[in-house]
Amino acid sequence: MGTYLITGATGGIGSAVADLLYDAGHSLILVGRSAERLEETALRLVSPTALAVEPTAHPTGEDRVWTLELDLSDPRRIEAQLVRADLPALDGIVHSAGVVELGTVAEASPSTWVEQLLVNTAAPAELTRLLLPLLRVARGHVVFVNSGSGLRARGGWAAYAASKHALRALADALREEEPDIRVTSVYPGRTASEMQRKVRDQEGGEYDPADYMSARTVATVIVNALTTPGDANVTDVSVRG
Repeated sequence: MGTYLITGATGGIGSAVADLLYDAGHSLILVGRSAERLEETALRLVSPTALAVEPTAHPTGEDRVWTLELDLSDPRRIEAQLVRADLPALDGIVHSAGVVELGTVAEASPSTWVEQLLVNTAAPAELTRLLLPLLRVARGHVVFVNSGSGLRARGGWAAYAASKHALRALADALREEEPDIRVTSVYPGRTASEMQRKVRDQEGGEYDPADYMSARTVATVIVNALTTPGDANVTDVSVRG
């Protein structure tokens, strides 16, 4: 069984990946901004019925789940935050955290561009850089949860698409630079999640989860890539509903 670090682990695709990997017997390091939400997610995994009974209980090491509170909005601070963490060799990282803010080129402010480039691109790059020694030990696997916007930019999505196109470039470069580490980019279409709810609100439309792929469907594709036999590498995969 392996050890996997998952960013954005408290919701959406990241949470669904955590469910599948934990059920398969793997150990997890859940990464997020909120200590409270991380603890709730960890407790839900180790004891699905315990959350309602002991909402303040702390998961233990024997439960194969650890939590790591990280703020990915400032990649320059990630190294200092990681210093306190005693992490094991990693079999994989799933970069699932991300932000989205729609706006036309004529309307988008510099902060709109900067925030999305920092969280969606620079933070995964820095976290990967810092964890490369642990990944090399296990000849591990890095999965970047990209987006259809990482393949094609549409009007109103310039800043977000730019951050995802850059994420694709990061993955391609890393794959060439680190031949002993497998690197996968996953490009989901619209997925039922709180992020999708926010997108629909920005678009001025209604949000119905039934209209979109489930996060678990995308997570299944990601876990399949992670568990592909070692003589192959799933480099790029698009998932459409």
